Amino acid sequence: MTNSCISSSAADCGAGSRAAPAARLNASCLCVSHEREALVEALEAGSGDAEVAALIAERCPHLFSRQPVFVSRQHAERIAELVGAIESVIALPAWREAVLANAPAIARDDPGARGVFFGYDFHVGDNGIALIEINTNAGGALLNAALAHAQDPCLAIAGAAHGAHDARRLEEEVVAMFREEWRLGGSGGPLRSVAIVDADPQGQYLYPEFLLFRKLFQQHGIAAVIAAPAELDWRDGRLWHGGTAIDLVYNRMTDFMLAAPASAAIRAAYRARAAVVTPHPHAHALYADKRNLAILSDRARLAALGVPAATQQILLAGIPHTELVQAEDAERLWGLRRQRFFKPADGYGGRAAYRGDKLTRRVWNEILDGAYVAQAFVAPSERMVTTPNGAESLKFDLRAYCYAGKVQWHAARVYQGQATNMRTPGGGFAAVYFV
Repeated sequence: MTNSCISSSAADCGAGSRAAPAARLNASCLCVSHEREALVEALEAGSGDAEVAALIAERCPHLFSRQPVFVSRQHAERIAELVGAIESVIALPAWREAVLANAPAIARDDPGARGVFFGYDFHVGDNGIALIEINTNAGGALLNAALAHAQDPCLAIAGAAHGAHDARRLEEEVVAMFREEWRLGGSGGPLRSVAIVDADPQGQYLYPEFLLFRKLFQQHGIAAVIAAPAELDWRDGRLWHGGTAIDLVYNRMTDFMLAAPASAAIRAAYRARAAVVTPHPHAHALYADKRNLAILSDRARLAALGVPAATQQILLAGIPHTELVQAEDAERLWGLRRQRFFKPADGYGGRAAYRGDKLTRRVWNEILDGAYVAQAFVAPSERMVTTPNGAESLKFDLRAYCYAGKVQWHAARVYQGQATNMRTPGGGFAAVYFV
C-alpha cells in the first residue's frame, strides 16, 4: 500500500499547483486506501456471512473505490457548523408551521423519534462547501464502517482517516441511536426486535448492507429480520413478522409517506404508535423535501422566521440558492437553465433530476408540469482514480451521516455521470482522508 502522499510531503504532491492541498492530492495522488483482502475480511466479520463479499463482487463490483478522497479539515468543520445551523432552524415553531402547512396529514404528526441516518450531501471545492440535498434514509454507513476496518492503521492513528477504532465506535453509536429512537417513540422497556424494511430487499443494490445491520443488531441482543413491507402484518394492536412482534422498523423505503398499499401494516402501526418507524414521514417533511432548501437559502424568508443573522450567514454561505419552479418564472428560469440544476421536490437518488444545460424543451415542459426546484449549479469536485482503462478523473460528493444534529461519519461517493450511481469502474464509496 502506498500512502506517502499523506505524509509530511503531502504539500509536494502536484507541486506547482496553486490549488488547495486536498485538491492537489485529489488530482494527482493515486495511493490506495485498502487492500481487497482486508475489506473482504471486514465484510465477512461484520455480517457473519462468508458470502457477503462474494455477493458484493457479483452484484455491485464498483461499490468501493480503492482511491481515498482528500478533504480539508476546514471543510469538515464548516459542514458541522452548517448542520448545526440547519438543526436550529428546523427546531423553530415557525419553520414547522411553514413547511408542514401543506404536508400530508401523516407528516404533520410528530412521532417523538428523530429519524436515523440523515445524509447531508455536499459538493466541496476551493470556494467552500455546497449542500446539494438532505436525505432522511441515507444508506451506506455500515459499508463505510467496513471500509474503515480495512484502512492502514497508521493513518487512523495519525488522525488522517477513519480506522478500525472509529468503525467500532460508529457501530456502537448506531445501536445506541436505534435504542434512543425506541426510547423517544416507543412504549418503554428494552428494544427487542427490529425489522429492516425495503421494497424487495434482496433485490436492492445495497442488500449486503442489510445483512450487516441484521448481524449488528443480533450481536447486541436485538432480534432482527429483513423484510419487504407486505411481509409485515397489523393485528391485535401490534406489528408482526410471522410470529415475531416488531418493536421498530428501520425504514429503507422510498415510500416516504407510507402511502403505498404494501405499506399499509407499517402505516397502521405508525399511526397507532404501536411500532417506532425510523426514519419517518414527519422527518422527511421537515428535512428532506427539496422545497425546504428554497427557504434555507432565502435571506428574507429566514429573517421572517426569526433566524438570527449569524445563522443566516452560515446557511447562505453553505446552501446554493434554490427556488421553486413556477409557471410565472418559466421564461426567466429557462434563460438561466445553464446555471441551474432541476430536481423533483420529493425525488431521491438523482431520479428525474436534470442539469439545466442538458434540458430539451420536452423535458422542460415536464418540469413545469411537476413539482420541481431549481438550484444554482455547483460543479462537483473531481478525483483521479485508477480504472481498468488507466487513470481517469471522476466526480465525487461528500456525505455526512448525522443524528440529532451531530455528524457521525464522513464518506465520499466517486462516480461518473449526472448523479452518484455506485456503478462506475474505479468509483463507489471512498474513504475520506483529512488534510
